[in-house]
Amino acid sequence: MLNQLHETCRKLLEDGTVQVVIGYGQSSPDTPAYPIFVTRPEDVQQLVWNNQCFGNLTTYLTRKEVRAMGKPAIVVKGCDEKTLVVLEKESQIDRSQIVVIGMACSAVGNPPLAKCQACEVHMPRFADATIGQVENPASETDGRYADLEAFLQKTPADRMAYWMNELDRCVKCYACRQVCPLCYCETCIVDKNRPQRIDTSPTLKGNYAWHITRAFHLAARCVGCDECTRACPAGIDLRLLNLSVAKAAETDFGFRAGMDPEVEPVVGSYSEQDKEGFIR
Repeated sequence: MLNQLHETCRKLLEDGTVQVVIGYGQSSPDTPAYPIFVTRPEDVQQLVWNNQCFGNLTTYLTRKEVRAMGKPAIVVKGCDEKTLVVLEKESQIDRSQIVVIGMACSAVGNPPLAKCQACEVHMPRFADATIGQVENPASETDGRYADLEAFLQKTPADRMAYWMNELDRCVKCYACRQVCPLCYCETCIVDKNRPQRIDTSPTLKGNYAWHITRAFHLAARCVGCDECTRACPAGIDLRLLNLSVAKAAETDFGFRAGMDPEVEPVVGSYSEQDKEGFIR
């Protein structure tokens, strides 16, 4: 797979199809891979592909510094590829101006991350070039919301106590925002101070407001790449918040973000078949 990746990227750069390849680099086999931006054919050997390639590289497609580098090719896993569907629907990228290199992926991490254990898109579906093959890839996984359902077995008081304890550890570093490919606003609500909507200090009240606001901003948009959880230095399981909102979108509207480019997003579209159980 790695040789094929190198050859594919070398050809794209040599013939001028793209000006930059956004992929994974690695300093040693035992450390997580990091994003690299390859602009010369002779440098494609720096690209790696293994189970340490955690990051969702699509977050760089909306960065003006990256756009200034020219037409990109980007390496994606099946779970990351879903982000491209959402970004295109939200008019943040022009899919025709991006070469997508999809990598077959059975799982990342050792042991595999929680998201990988419930993944149903091990093979990218919309890539311009797909490298590798996963044997017997699952088409549907019933365990998508297993962690959330286990959490919901707790009493409301216990769930609130859990979140109060978790969010009290937040230091307001905003790593969750910076790593998220769908947090692309040039000015975030937490950066606005006239008026100030959310307390910028790492207080429990401000932390709670920030994470709930962000979860709602990702409603029916989050694709479950779980980079926010992985990036959090305090170890807060933000995945549970995102799963909760994602399940509501699927239950009430039959919608899953990034799965079908032909389906209109929940936010901004209307159907007479929409459930109205939220109306009191």
